[in-house]
Amino acid sequence: MSINKVFLCGNITRNPEIRKTANGSSVLGFSIAVNDRIKNQQTGQWEDRPNFFDCVMFGPRADSIVHYMSKGMKVAIEGRLRWNQWEKDGVKRSKVDVVIDDIELMQRRSNADAVAPEFRDQQTQQVHYQSVSAGDDNAAMVASAFGSETPMVYEQDIPF
Repeated sequence: MSINKVFLCGNITRNPEIRKTANGSSVLGFSIAVNDRIKNQQTGQWEDRPNFFDCVMFGPRADSIVHYMSKGMKVAIEGRLRWNQWEKDGVKRSKVDVVIDDIELMQRRSNADAVAPEFRDQQTQQVHYQSVSAGDDNAAMVASAFGSETPMVYEQDIPF
């Protein structure tokens, strides 16, 4: 038996890029940085050591989520490792990618204007629960999008 499962939580280091394969399938590519905390033996201080991971996501889900992602945003991903090998200019090269099975955006955009107008309606339809401030103008919009059976979750109700 072998297991190939990866869980990472980090920040996007470059704006995601969407490409199309020859058969028209979508491929989303981006990288994330995940910090390790280590103690510097010389100074005794704790330091962050970044690790960078290239991530890819395939199919229609890649088309959907790319509009909500941007550089610096914190994400949690679940996936598997895939090793690629190729030859360029007579030199063999290789790299390990994280193939994403599931992704969660760990922060919301700072304002609704950051989302293009054609995607605002899709955004409210895809969110199951949305954390909003008590005085947030979007609360009525989210409530109307889901109906009265979906409870609203306010920031002051979250215990952490």
